[in-house]
Amino acid sequence: MTKRIVEVFTAGCPLCDEAVKLVRELACSNCEVQVYDLREGCATNECREKANQYGINRVPAVVVDGKLAECCSHQQPVSREALIAAGIGQG
Repeated sequence: MTKRIVEVFTAGCPLCDEAVKLVRELACSNCEVQVYDLREGCATNECREKANQYGINRVPAVVVDGKLAECCSHQQPVSREALIAAGIGQG
């Protein structure tokens, strides 16, 4: 069974911290969670390139297996229900 890749894009804001906390709370053993802080960037600029590739223009944003979660594509807040609907925590 392959792991579900969950990427969380943040900018160090309180809402971002809550989104990361919620994703980690919901994630199951089959979820691999990666957090990217776009404010700090990353050594290879991979996080900003990924954000562009996924069409992310606001944070927090959550991507599950390469697909931007529905809540994040419609500029709604990250919610428990939206993350579950995206497949997080569903073994």
